[in-house]
Amino acid sequence: MHNLTEFPGNATTYNSLSVIIKVCVVIPVFCIFLYCIAVMLHIFASHRQYLDSTRYILFAYMLTNDTLQLLSSVLLFLFVMGQVKLSIAYCVPLLFLCTATFQNTPLILATMCLERYVAIFYPLQCPAAWRSDRIWVIILSLWLISCIYPVVKYSIVARDSAAVDILSTAVLCKSNIVTTSPVQALFQLGIYILFFAVVAVVILFTYVRILLETRKLRQDKVSVSKAMHTVLLHGFQLLLCILAFTHPITETLLVLHANWLPEDIAFFNFFCFILTPRFLSPLIYGFRDQNLRGSIRKTILCCSNKVKPGERGKLQDNLSAS
Repeated sequence: MHNLTEFPGNATTYNSLSVIIKVCVVIPVFCIFLYCIAVMLHIFASHRQYLDSTRYILFAYMLTNDTLQLLSSVLLFLFVMGQVKLSIAYCVPLLFLCTATFQNTPLILATMCLERYVAIFYPLQCPAAWRSDRIWVIILSLWLISCIYPVVKYSIVARDSAAVDILSTAVLCKSNIVTTSPVQALFQLGIYILFFAVVAVVILFTYVRILLETRKLRQDKVSVSKAMHTVLLHGFQLLLCILAFTHPITETLLVLHANWLPEDIAFFNFFCFILTPRFLSPLIYGFRDQNLRGSIRKTILCCSNKVKPGERGKLQDNLSAS
């Protein structure tokens, strides 16, 4: 593989140009994502009907989680690109947020699948925890579960670096300052695989049960079919998240078949298999939903920021049917 000294001309000039190009690629895409998320969250906040639906509350929670995950990831990317060193006291919380939100995503997908399962099988006797006014209990539980591994991981780091002044010691904020041994990396990979495997089982279970229910029911097949397609979409979202684990394969292929610099390979993996799936996952779900799509169109076109009285009842009926 070529290193910097093998490039013709000034290596520093090439490096600076490469950094500028990478930043100019990531930042506009991230801003577009933030704009779309802000529009959807504004719609949720301005329409009470969405806040009365457990499904949309969970979706808003997923938007918030993915925004935090992308924000922390992009900040880390910019710090590394600019070779900005932070004290350990500021670096570890940023890495903690990135890790916790990454683990939270599959749990949210599993919860959204279970919500569709409950809505189909218990339409009249919905468990209290799944009602819109109690769903915060489940959301809090998801956060606690997601934070268990990062707390343990970074507590060990704090213990091992007790002799280091965390306020004055500046480091390049990357995950390898925490994951220093192959055993730690293998353990982290095992935790991630466990999270995604459990979610895959939940999605498969709910899809099969809803599919069987569709064949039994002669009435209200439309609602059941919509729920089945929603669960399939969550499965696709999970596949997008799993793309984050394909970077060792793509890295090996690029090393064998392309003369790329290590930092270019790292950027390719970061943009294609970490950022892009996170950009696409919530946007696909949001624009697929008929109610949200109509509200998004009205908000973006600035035709109407409020639902008219005649349309409010129709929107309520659609939310109840879904």
